[in-house]
Amino acid sequence: MDLRKNMIEVVVGIIRNNSREVFIAKRQKNQFMSDFWELPGGKVENGEDHGDALKRELFEETGIKVRGYSLTQIIQQQYPEKMINLSVFTINDYSGIPIGKEGQDYTWCDIENFANYKLLPTMWKIIKKVSLPNRYWITPDNHNSSETLALCKEHIANGTKIIQLRSKHQLEKSYIEKYNKLCQLNNVKLILNLPQMTFEEQCDGWHLTTKKLMNFSIKELPEKRIIGASTHNLLEVRHAEKMSMDYISLSPINTTPSHPNTKILGWIEASKIISKSSLPIYLLGGMDKNSMGQALDLGAQGIAGITGV
Repeated sequence: MDLRKNMIEVVVGIIRNNSREVFIAKRQKNQFMSDFWELPGGKVENGEDHGDALKRELFEETGIKVRGYSLTQIIQQQYPEKMINLSVFTINDYSGIPIGKEGQDYTWCDIENFANYKLLPTMWKIIKKVSLPNRYWITPDNHNSSETLALCKEHIANGTKIIQLRSKHQLEKSYIEKYNKLCQLNNVKLILNLPQMTFEEQCDGWHLTTKKLMNFSIKELPEKRIIGASTHNLLEVRHAEKMSMDYISLSPINTTPSHPNTKILGWIEASKIISKSSLPIYLLGGMDKNSMGQALDLGAQGIAGITGV
């Protein structure tokens, strides 16, 4: 069966309150996948554009009038008999107070508490995206001293929410656990990037090198874990999309002291790649705090790096 013939276009909206909680509703008994929780939204009708469908569906379901919105993510979810092409929008401005206008149960939920709800499969993909920060720090490959741990504590104190523990050499389990415990105590996510990974390590996720990405076979990972990868061109980005990565890094944007002879992508090429991908993309290579605004303006998720971030 060609599932694309049964492709259904769907729009949903991320509605937040003043506490940054997200509005979710429970699917009713007469609906497909009843009793699962989801973001409000629905099907795009024939001849209707996505913006009009979003406004109509959110008004019908929640009673709000959408005044401003932006595309956040596009997800394809395959079910046995159909394929859902899901466009996720962030609602930037609306009037009214959302309710379950069609009689459905609803609630406001903090991202950290979504695990308490029975969510649609696509919801976890959306949650990972909206909960990603706009920067993350990569550890230097120097794990024979206390310097890296001290730097880790410094970055946590400065508000870093994701740390990629990277090493060209395999690290002891006890060493990884030390970082994982530190991150857990500070509500920071720890991502591992090691030569050999079982995908069972004590951490919040894993980062694949480009070589690993191109040879990666899809694994059934826990829904709440994050998996990302390094990319350097559109071909690799497309493969990352196919492998359902939660995020990718794109590099090098600028010349870096560690790779002075590496051909750079530059901001223009990075912009072209970002515009052709629905994945959250972190820009890497010569990034500093002054690069953040430009990265966000291009549509990137943010920036990452070892120094300057």
